Formats: sequence, structure tokens, C-alpha cells
Amino acid sequence: MRIKSNNVRLSGAIIILLLVAIIPLLIQSPYYLDLIIMAIVNAILAMTFIMLLRVGLINLSITAFWGMGAYISAILIVNFHFPFWTSLLITILLTGLIAWGLGFILIGQKITGFSFVILSAVIAMLFTSVVSNIQYLGAYNGFPNIPPPDPINLPFLPEIEFVSKVPFFYLILILFLLVITIYEALNASSIGRAWISTGADPKLAEATGVNTFRYKMLAFVLSSAIAGLAGSFYASYQGYIAPTTFGMWQNINIQVYAILGGVGYAVLGPIIGSGLMTFLTEVLRPISMIAPLITGALLIILILFLPQGLLGLVQYKTIIINKISNISRIPQKILSTLRTAKKFIS
Repeated sequence: MRIKSNNVRLSGAIIILLLVAIIPLLIQSPYYLDLIIMAIVNAILAMTFIMLLRVGLINLSITAFWGMGAYISAILIVNFHFPFWTSLLITILLTGLIAWGLGFILIGQKITGFSFVILSAVIAMLFTSVVSNIQYLGAYNGFPNIPPPDPINLPFLPEIEFVSKVPFFYLILILFLLVITIYEALNASSIGRAWISTGADPKLAEATGVNTFRYKMLAFVLSSAIAGLAGSFYASYQGYIAPTTFGMWQNINIQVYAILGGVGYAVLGPIIGSGLMTFLTEVLRPISMIAPLITGALLIILILFLPQGLLGLVQYKTIIINKISNISRIPQKILSTLRTAKKFIS
């Protein structure tokens, strides 16, 4: 049943992504393409949140590693003249290495889930504070003039240049598909089973021989490296990055993306949640002063009344249909009982 459920979720995500792939053929507006690109970036970040949630950790340092990826990539490209594709790989490795070092502090052998939440939040706040005071990184003025990715030359195909939104759209879509493939491969393996058991009951998992520290560390390093990948893309896509982009409030938004779609759906949930919230944020732009209040209220409502997200409504629908079906069978059961009783009496 679990494998069947995972296949249904993955199939739904693939169908949505295939529909998304033809969007540039239907939508020519750079404005709407930009919103869709950012929705995919947000979906990747929401996936990293769910990845840590699988092992029982609520991560509030996602924006820090997203920002690290953006700044590392920007430095490599602008100051050291690395090609984008080389800087992308180096950025993934470096953010993963930084996460591995911080993991011993954030996770540790005796660190509880609540302690991880506080320490990860501190990392996120320290990142923006430190970057804002380093002149080499542009400080509060930000890091400008980040060039787009280098052109791609494929055999028998014209050169692909990143001079419009369309190539950026397909690049982030390919990166997202890569992230999904890696996650699903791990989730279907013994690593995924160890993650689930660790998140469900760490003490019981340890009693059965699961090294919970190792699997928590693996999830933390992998999710941070993925956030760094998103940061590298974001820096070259925007051409400019600033510390305020990676502020603490964005961590709240990432949680909303994940919870709105449904944390039980690691792929399809972030796609739906980030898509709806990215467009909603744009709609609320004229009233940006109260937009954070609306987002916060939405998060509270989701946690209280819809903890399984919008996709959780599918389960509720199934339960309701089954109950109605059971109720409809009551008259038949009564008649069957009466017939049996009549035969017994006769």
C-alpha cells in the first residue's frame, strides 16, 4: 500500500511537471514566467523543509543555506570568473560541507528537536546579520552584476543562450526534476525507511539498530546542499542578491509552502503550495504592509484545521465516501439479517 501510494504521488507530480513544461508555449508574458520560475524555486526549498521533517526536525535555517549557495556562486562567477556550471557543482559541495560541519552543533547526539529549531533559527539570523556587514559581499547594498549562465552548446542543436525567461524556466525545471529523482530514489531505499522510523520514534529506531544521528545528519546535509543549488540558480537568474532576500520571514513562507500543499506529499505538496502562495503573494503586493500578517494567519489556520494540507482533503473525501457507502449498506444488512432470522425460525 505504501509503495502504491508513493507511486500515485510521484505520478501526480510528474503529470503536473509535464503540464508545466509546455507553459512557455502557452504563456508568452515574462511577468507570469517569472512567477512560475520563482514558484519552482520555492517548491525546491519547501522540499528541503519536508526532507528534514521526515526525520523529526523542523529546520529554520533553510534560507541561510539558500543564501550561502547564492553568495558562494556569485563570488565564484564574478570574482574568480568560474563558469556557472562549474560554480553550481562547487556551490552544492561547499554548502553540503558547511552543513556537515554545522550538523554536529545543530543535531549532535543529545540535541532534542526543540533545541534544533532554536539553533537553526539562530543560524538563519546570524547569516543575514554577518553578510550585511561584509563589504566584500556588498553588505546591505547587495551583490550586483551577476551574469547569467554560460550558453549551452549541444550537438546538432542551436546554441542555448540565457537571454530570456524561457531558458531559465527549463533550467530550473530540469534542476527540480533532478532533485525529485534523488529524493525519490533515497526515499524508496533503506535510507528512506530509516528516515521514517527516525522521525516516528527515534528511541525505538535506535533500539532496532538505526543510527539516528547519522540519518539525521544525512538528511540535513542533503537538504542544505539542495538549498545551495537553488541559491546558485537564483543568483544567476536575478543577477543581484541582497541579505534581506534570505531573511527569517522567508523561512516562515517556506513552511507555508510545505504545509499548504501537505507535508505528507514531499513532491506534489510543495508544487501546489508554492504555486498558490507565490501567486497569492504577488496579488497581495499592493498591501505588502499587512501581507506578513495574512501569511502568518494562514499558517495558524493550516496547522489547526488542515494539518495535512490541501492534498489531505483527498483523504478526507475518501473517508467520507467510505462512510456514506457503509451507511448505504445498512438497509441491505438489515434485510439480510431479517432473512437469516426468518429461515432460522422456520
